[in-house]
Amino acid sequence: MANGNQQNQPIFILRDGTERFQGSRATKMNILAGKTLAETIRTTLGPKGMDKMLVDGMGDIVVSNDGATILGEMDITHPAAKMLVEVAKKQDDVVGDGTTTVVVLAGELLKKAEELFENGVHASTVLRGFTLALDKVIEILFGISIDANDKETLEKIAKTAMTGKGTDVAADELSDVIVEAVLRVENNGNVDKKDINIQRVNGGEISESEIIDGILIDKGRALPSMPEEINDAKIALLKYPIEHKDTNTDSKANFSSPEQLQMFLDSEEQELKNMVNNIVESGANVLFCQKGIDDVAMHYLAKNGIYAIKRVKKSDISRIAKATGAELVTDIKDLTSDKLGTAGHIFEKKIFDQKFTFVEECDNPKSCSIIVRGSTRHISSEIERALEDALGVVSATIEDEKVVIGGGSPEIEMAKQLKAYADTIGGREQLAIKAFAEALEIIPRTLAENAGLDAIDVLVDLRSAHETNPYMGIDVFTGEVVNMKDRGVIEPQRVKKQAILSAAEACEMILRIDDLVAAEGSLNKPNKAEGMDDPGNLPPMPPQGGMGGMGGMPPMM
Repeated sequence: MANGNQQNQPIFILRDGTERFQGSRATKMNILAGKTLAETIRTTLGPKGMDKMLVDGMGDIVVSNDGATILGEMDITHPAAKMLVEVAKKQDDVVGDGTTTVVVLAGELLKKAEELFENGVHASTVLRGFTLALDKVIEILFGISIDANDKETLEKIAKTAMTGKGTDVAADELSDVIVEAVLRVENNGNVDKKDINIQRVNGGEISESEIIDGILIDKGRALPSMPEEINDAKIALLKYPIEHKDTNTDSKANFSSPEQLQMFLDSEEQELKNMVNNIVESGANVLFCQKGIDDVAMHYLAKNGIYAIKRVKKSDISRIAKATGAELVTDIKDLTSDKLGTAGHIFEKKIFDQKFTFVEECDNPKSCSIIVRGSTRHISSEIERALEDALGVVSATIEDEKVVIGGGSPEIEMAKQLKAYADTIGGREQLAIKAFAEALEIIPRTLAENAGLDAIDVLVDLRSAHETNPYMGIDVFTGEVVNMKDRGVIEPQRVKKQAILSAAEACEMILRIDDLVAAEGSLNKPNKAEGMDDPGNLPPMPPQGGMGGMGGMPPMM
């Protein structure tokens, strides 16, 4: 039987050095992390948003105002902030745009919730109010949406998505390219963005960017002696390497004479020659190999007039297969004529200082490529990111056929109607619904601030204008409150819907956390994220139970 002294000894269930934050301390710390992350990227929102420069440990530089890119490059360690990063990535995957919006909105919802907590409103009441507000605001969003998917509207949507991302000098040309690319791969109202390949070429002007009808591969011929172009191409797609099979590292070969060594080398060459003969006998005159091709094999391929490229990316192989009807072969012995694809014209072309292979005149060209030009690597990279955003919003519009007017107009209208709805709800939930409405106004407020305008005056003018017209928004270039529908500032409904849903869900998840247990040092790593507070500035830790005990817990008897 244990004596009394043993019974009074505490039982430690956490490792020594474990950090624990409980109750309001955990909530405040998580809210602070979310607000700080939102403030970090808030200045990038809108046409007048600023860029961020991020430098990694190797000295590589990324300059961008794209929310997904910035958050992906930042070395964030706080768990609550990481949750918001995941929300932004999901937004990027679903619609391709609105990543900054979702984080800024989530940060503002957390801020409004914190204010309610300080005024004595319980977390469960806030969450109930936010749930009611979310349902209502989605209903309002659907009510102010417009049916549209004509080409003119699609071009306006593409231009809106690219505004402020370095594309302004060629906005008309690029929006035409984007819409044309999406319409070429559209299939019964559905768009697979993977069918559109964007290739960057450093050098030249942005306006020189163009769309290619077919597949563009960022590689030239494997050997200069191969033909530069092939008409009436018969295409073989091979996953199998045309190389010698790797031998065991412990294998040894003993030769007693030079003749034996020569016989061994001849057998290896014959093996490669047999592989090439398999390709020739299939009738193929073009080969795209996902693996490597031996130098000897390339010689025999060139000798037989075959255009070959080695180490082709898996994504390019998939596009070629879809466009030409070729079947990817995993064993070269299975390569037969019925597995070949066809294309009218395949050729190599040099653009600036880079060689490309063009696959054109395909029977089913539900795939296309876009060449993005820019004077430097950083500029072409940012243009590529802008085009990817535009591809996402144009695709979403074609699939949903629903759009909303931009320029902060939908947020003001949703906030206005949500406040009216709050007056019909009794109890403290009304406070949370009004707080949700006020949080929505962070978007037009931020657009105004980033344009150097007086945010308070702009919000007052917007609220007044929305008494008579739900399409009034802020023109950040003139500073005036105007009808954004007439200005052609349009966004897909899906972008707004996904941003609001994701921000509200992320906020709810963070607010439900009342206990944070972290491994030693996990919250005290140096943080590269610009603007993220040092752990020393976070709310103080509660007293620990000693030697890794759970702080504040009484000894377990």
